[in-house]
Amino acid sequence: MPIEIVCKIKFSEEDAKPKEKEEGDEQSLLGAACQGPPPRDLATFASSSTLHGLGHACGRGPRGLRRILWALALLASLAAFLYQAMGLARSYLARPHLVSMDPAGVAPALGFPAVTLCNINRFRHSALSDADIFHLANLTGLPPKDRDGHRAAGLRYPEPDMVDILNRTGHQLADMLKSCNFSGHHCSASNFSVVYTRYGKCYTFNADPQSPRPSRAGGMGSGLEIMLDIQQEEYLPIWRETNETSFEAGIRVQIHSQEEPPYIHQLGFGVSPGFQTFVSCQEQRLTYLPQPWGNCRAESEGGEPELQGYASYSVSACRLRCEKEAVLARCHCRMVHMPGNETICSPNIYIECADHTLDSLGGGSGGRCACPMPCNLTRYGKEISMVRIPNRSSARYLARKYNRNETYIRENFLVLDVFFEALTSESVEQRAAYGLSALLGDIGGQMGLFIGASVLTFLEILDYIYEVSWDRLKRTWRRPKPPLRTSTGGISTLGLQELKEQSPCPGRGCAEAGGASNLLPNHHHPHGPPGSLFEDFAC
Repeated sequence: MPIEIVCKIKFSEEDAKPKEKEEGDEQSLLGAACQGPPPRDLATFASSSTLHGLGHACGRGPRGLRRILWALALLASLAAFLYQAMGLARSYLARPHLVSMDPAGVAPALGFPAVTLCNINRFRHSALSDADIFHLANLTGLPPKDRDGHRAAGLRYPEPDMVDILNRTGHQLADMLKSCNFSGHHCSASNFSVVYTRYGKCYTFNADPQSPRPSRAGGMGSGLEIMLDIQQEEYLPIWRETNETSFEAGIRVQIHSQEEPPYIHQLGFGVSPGFQTFVSCQEQRLTYLPQPWGNCRAESEGGEPELQGYASYSVSACRLRCEKEAVLARCHCRMVHMPGNETICSPNIYIECADHTLDSLGGGSGGRCACPMPCNLTRYGKEISMVRIPNRSSARYLARKYNRNETYIRENFLVLDVFFEALTSESVEQRAAYGLSALLGDIGGQMGLFIGASVLTFLEILDYIYEVSWDRLKRTWRRPKPPLRTSTGGISTLGLQELKEQSPCPGRGCAEAGGASNLLPNHHHPHGPPGSLFEDFAC
């Protein structure tokens, strides 16, 4: 009959604690083997970092006055570097620029500018018909030619055509031009093209941008020289003053590039009869900076016209467009000198629309429509001088030549001489005074001066921060596992069969061979004869 022996063994707390400690040590070793090497501490990182002073302030060693002084020096250097870096950043964000002027060398030839001229008098008095005077009454201030007067109800004049009126009644260049020479060669009215401005019908020499005339020498006689008769006898009499009434006599002249339309009522200069006016020009090529350094307008990359009616963008074209938009909004028409296909304004509202344009936009330069400078611009600097003509001998000669009296010659004739001072162009360019490369260089210099660091030093710091952060994240994700066996009050209950199965000794001989070391404490002697049922055993 099998006999089952149940034994209860109680371990003391002193015996259980070493076993738990051994199991905990074993688990920690296994966990360390699985998690890899721990991250570097701050002292180890500081000792190997390339940041100057960090190893003395945070490295290994005793903590004393020397370490405190190094820490203060490191903090002070870091603060000085940050202060200097902020100042450099503010200077860069201010986007400063400078202007450089570079005179170019002498060129064999230089493109001659376009020269636009207008007679200050807009309409010839002898060319005005009754219908013209009636329709232009608000513009000229003239009464009807019929001294008996007209009543509006009895008039049946056709609708006016402003373009036709300007073409018929404006001063004709063929009648005004008495002589013309360009670079020693004769020229005529056929070398001028008709253009409309606020002064009516005007004329431009060398207007074609595709084939501009070159100038191959500098000085007087190498440019454009013309003699004009301003025809003062055709000037309108002043019956009453209007905003378009002019008290001057002479012509208005503007010197500009071929890509730029004339804006002569604001950018032109006056030439008076009875004088020979010398205009010495110098070509200036201006280059402005776009945003964020400047406010210039860059050219479009598509190659399409940026302004309707003009081949390229210019300030004058933009101003004319602004004026046109204001006139369209107010009068639902456009003036003759404005580009487009809209209906041309009637003469009876012409002056009203013109006044509204100047008052609302200030000539198109401000108000609701801003016109920034193009980033690349060609201008012509001018120096103007004049002498009186004709002298007594030439007055008699010119009077005989043109069948006029000397008084008429003195009051109506003028000479305009436009030429290059020299065949040199002046380049004026805006440049960024403080760019990104200069900023990086200055910050690198301040960084090396104060803290002895570089970009790689900051990469080291970022790498260390990443290493420590990643290690903490892994510890948070991988929590420690519970122990495999827990003690229940220090008491273990074993059955005899379990004891035999777990024991490495199959029989009694092993216990005897093992000696007393395999016996439990306080069980070193048998309680009965050998082979009896009360023999001690090892658990």
